[in-house]
Amino acid sequence: MSLGSNTFPVLRWASLCWMLVWLPTYFRVWGWANLLHLCDVAVILSFIGIWSANPLLLSSQAVNSLAAGLFWILDVGWRLTTGSFLIGGTDYMWAARYPLWVRLLSSFHVGLPLVLLWTLRRVGYDRRALGLEAAIVAGLLIVSRFLPAELNMNYAYRDPVFLRAWGPAPVHLMAAFLVIVGMVYWPTHLLLSWLFRVPAAVR
Repeated sequence: MSLGSNTFPVLRWASLCWMLVWLPTYFRVWGWANLLHLCDVAVILSFIGIWSANPLLLSSQAVNSLAAGLFWILDVGWRLTTGSFLIGGTDYMWAARYPLWVRLLSSFHVGLPLVLLWTLRRVGYDRRALGLEAAIVAGLLIVSRFLPAELNMNYAYRDPVFLRAWGPAPVHLMAAFLVIVGMVYWPTHLLLSWLFRVPAAVR
């Protein structure tokens, strides 16, 4: 349930300014398919959550963005200090064929988790977030499987560690889903449930 448009009076307009730059730039430079990345979907849904002051939507994207932001920071930091990637997936940050300012827009991986944590401090953490985010992941994994294999969108074809497929498409997608939800989202959900109160609207 939404709390009202006055919940985040400044953040709403700041997020709109961000989207007016980020969304068309990403669409033009990286292509529409790139917007199906879990982290990019999180930006869009967080924007909607901020404008509608929706605790469930904000909570679900916090479940996704905290870990994603941490992995991004670790990978970029590791590349800066050692010259190699720790996890992979951030190699585009060193692709000189793209303007630096465009690559730096990916710094939302640092800012978005902080923004979402701040919003949850205001509105609370909706415990239904894990279920919603699990449904979003399931849908995106299925859609990603219809995109070209070389994109490996959301690791729907190959995992990021061993760079291999874990069986036929249904088996691999189920394995990816269980790892993402069970090993990443579930611990994050427990942490957020401990840190933040339940929204008054769902008590």
